[in-house]
Amino acid sequence: MIRKTTALGFGSGLALLALVVQMASAQPASVDWTSYAGDISGSRFKPLDQINASNFSKLEVAWRFKTDNIGNRPEFKLEGTPLEVNGVVYATAGSRRGVVALDATTGELLWVHGEKEGARGAAAPRQLSGRGLSYWSDGKDGRILYVTPGYQLICLDAKTGQRVPGFGQDGAVDLKADDDQKITPDLVTGEIGLHAAPTVAGDLVLVGSAFREGFTPSSGDNNKGSARAYDVRTGKKVWEFHTIPSKGEPGYETWMGGSADHTGNTGVWAQITADTKAGLAYLPVESPTSDFFGGKRPGANVYSDSLVAVDLKTGKVKWYFQFIHHDIWDYDMSSAPLLMDINVKGKPVEAVAVPSKMGYLYVFDRITGKPVWPIPEKPVPQGHVPGEWYSPTQPIPSKPAAYSRTGLTEDELIDFTPAMRQKALDLIKDYKIGPIYTPPVLSDAAGPVGLLTLGVANGGTNWPGGSFNPENHTVYVYACQACVSSVGLVPPPPGMTDLPYVVGTAGQKVVMVNAAGAGQGADAPLAKRAPAPGGGGGGGGRRPLTVDGLPLVKPPYSTISAINLDSGAIEWSVPHGDTPDYIRNSPALKGIDLPRTGQPGFNIGTLVTKDLVIAGDGGVTTTPDHPRGAILHAYDQKTGKEVGNVLMPAPQSGSPMTYMVHGKQYILVAVSGGDYSGEYICYALPD
Repeated sequence: MIRKTTALGFGSGLALLALVVQMASAQPASVDWTSYAGDISGSRFKPLDQINASNFSKLEVAWRFKTDNIGNRPEFKLEGTPLEVNGVVYATAGSRRGVVALDATTGELLWVHGEKEGARGAAAPRQLSGRGLSYWSDGKDGRILYVTPGYQLICLDAKTGQRVPGFGQDGAVDLKADDDQKITPDLVTGEIGLHAAPTVAGDLVLVGSAFREGFTPSSGDNNKGSARAYDVRTGKKVWEFHTIPSKGEPGYETWMGGSADHTGNTGVWAQITADTKAGLAYLPVESPTSDFFGGKRPGANVYSDSLVAVDLKTGKVKWYFQFIHHDIWDYDMSSAPLLMDINVKGKPVEAVAVPSKMGYLYVFDRITGKPVWPIPEKPVPQGHVPGEWYSPTQPIPSKPAAYSRTGLTEDELIDFTPAMRQKALDLIKDYKIGPIYTPPVLSDAAGPVGLLTLGVANGGTNWPGGSFNPENHTVYVYACQACVSSVGLVPPPPGMTDLPYVVGTAGQKVVMVNAAGAGQGADAPLAKRAPAPGGGGGGGGRRPLTVDGLPLVKPPYSTISAINLDSGAIEWSVPHGDTPDYIRNSPALKGIDLPRTGQPGFNIGTLVTKDLVIAGDGGVTTTPDHPRGAILHAYDQKTGKEVGNVLMPAPQSGSPMTYMVHGKQYILVAVSGGDYSGEYICYALPD
């Protein structure tokens, strides 16, 4: 054997050496995931292919990390996407939103940091572990930055987990005290927070703001949202952008009657992205108070429901585009703007694309703000709620086409059998339906009970956003296609709010909904679950919005779509997830050949590698092919065909990420839900 090896000819030796060099260069020794979305452009992409279509199904658990003891109780809503830098994974975890550092190859705990915020944490509108953190380094020192439930920006030494003394006050900036507005009623209970990860852009750290979910604030004059930039070395505030213009600022006049002075929310709760070369930050701004009634804020309400491009150094507006004039549907801007370079009709375009709850992908030149394809204003239905203000038009993209259902028509109803379709028609006769931007209605027991629609609040693409491959100029985006909502307006019970109308169903008790973890953190008693407002999926005590226990609409119930931004064409769209057990085993569907339906759900993020799109189920199933659990799926980027999968013990609840350490690729994903508490699970190929 030795003689045969040493007897290789000179040419053969060179060929072997060339092959070794080629293999080494194809997969670099290490590839890090340094930002929430992999990079500050929002791509969720790494050009790795050690894990590929031929071996994805062979993935094994490399390590797992339960978050139960990071706090005083298990967490059942783990939404984080960790970072990985230089062989260390950093993640938020647990009921107090602690931070952990783990060995990226073994999951061994290296350090843990936590803040006990007491009453301030208990009153926080966005609690639990949040969605992530950020990393900064000057090549020597490394820092971890995150926002606590009590709205403090914390800076930690990446090696030790200790606060950095020179940042803010002993490693912390009180974001409530450092706000341009006076937070009411006080810094402890005042409603404002954040669950998103900060964005590090150069030597700045960008933070947004969020408020309590549940559709109805105690006052329309709630605290106002903003976005801010801080010096990453000192913690000194560099600028603050007012999402609701103050008197004298541009856009103030779009809040008629001076209503900007007495309106709240309008936060920046989705991820912020940035282009450091162009010196721009891209802010996705949400809707104002309140979600479904805007009579106290007449006018278009700039900068609500807008993408705002601001100067990275000053926070001054360079351009903006308002997606919805006067939002009364809780559409928000829920997704991180995606920054990518494309070629349209042979011309290069530095683009920004924004997925949405509406199911539209809006595409602009990210330097000028000019739409890549026309987005004309189109007439929309008008409403009759007393005191409400309605915009006569809304901007509708001409391209790409909607990748999700918009509004609700009879054509979308369940159609497995003619009898089921008729039951659906009978069910909706007491509701109003219509195209996108059909406004909410006053709820009347005699009809209409509410506006029955797809997409509001939870449809289309929610906070996980989309992903893109900069090599093929394609966006990959998940959409809920079966998120049916009933939106009726009723007068509030005494003491609930100073707004004249809240979401509810005539004749039914109005309840506040806690959907974001408020009141569920480490220093708060567990909140009782309340039924969805206005019935949500169940009609608030009326007949459930289902047919024989099946979804009101026909499949697919969720999709992943590939949208090429050179052409604006949807290249493919496939149902995401196995057919749920209750549908596949339904007696009402016995004898019917079911297609793969996908699974209803609205918080699914995608990961893109060299050739794959990777995403997990939002629910658990049992099939002849696998025991009860959730599946992590891999799709071919060119065709959408599923090319591999691996079983997880619980649904995907945080967006997956990938990295490579010492030549080995890993995929890491958060799972939780139901009675399964939060866990980070890391997969790799067997050695």
